Amino acid sequence: MKFFIKLLQRQPIVCLSAGLALLCLLLAPWAWLQLAALGLLVLLLYQSLARQQAAHDSLHLMVAERTAELIDLAQHLQWAREDERQRLARDLHDELGALLTSAKLDAARIRSRLGGSAPEASERLAHLVQSLDEVIALTRRIVEDLLPSALGNLGLPATLEILAQEFAARSNVTVHCSVAPVRLSPRAELAVYRLVQEAINNISKYAAARQVWITLASQGTQAQVSVRDDGRGFDSAHPGGTSRGLLGMRYRVEAEQGRLRIRSAPGQGTLIELSLPQLAEAAASP
Repeated sequence: MKFFIKLLQRQPIVCLSAGLALLCLLLAPWAWLQLAALGLLVLLLYQSLARQQAAHDSLHLMVAERTAELIDLAQHLQWAREDERQRLARDLHDELGALLTSAKLDAARIRSRLGGSAPEASERLAHLVQSLDEVIALTRRIVEDLLPSALGNLGLPATLEILAQEFAARSNVTVHCSVAPVRLSPRAELAVYRLVQEAINNISKYAAARQVWITLASQGTQAQVSVRDDGRGFDSAHPGGTSRGLLGMRYRVEAEQGRLRIRSAPGQGTLIELSLPQLAEAAASP
């Protein structure tokens, strides 16, 4: 009954024609008129169903096209954000770093010239030099977060180990890190680093974990990455505050033709698994 009501609302002319054809079928005294009415009824129903199917297919195609466009846009924004990070890191390193170093040298030079003639000023200058050292160290840490130089200098495995060690030192979480060499493009290596970095940030903010396991391994043609914690976990159907970060991970991985799997449940921790295609050995060798 609901189907016929919806059909009447969407196709009133078709329904009216079908009703007339059915009326003719019931009232016509001759068999050939009954057959003609029945044929007309079948034809009208077929045309209605064909129109509905065509509209459904058109809508499905439109949704698929819009979804693909949104995915492309999200991936573009991810890498645009990465480019902006690199520009900001270079500016901080080249300009702010140079200014801070110059200020530190000037303060040290003034302190040495004062000698013991002005103890209070020397003490203040010593404190200033110490503060400048802390600011320089903070700037380097920010630059390293924005543009991990270790990734290009030491490679992905060593960079992940450094990331794990720094996280363990500042969070008092026990981190188990098992990494092995893999063959990935620079963009794919950066995608892995950002994924592990985002996973660690989420663990620090939401998980209240005591232990974290980070692995990087080569399995055939695939590079396998996983980050697991024993924290509070979450309902993967309703990730809450982590949803945008997880969505960003997925877009970044899919841009490199990889696959991302996230498994979590309240009270059971979280497991993030990433699989990326490796470069051929000839392409990976220098």
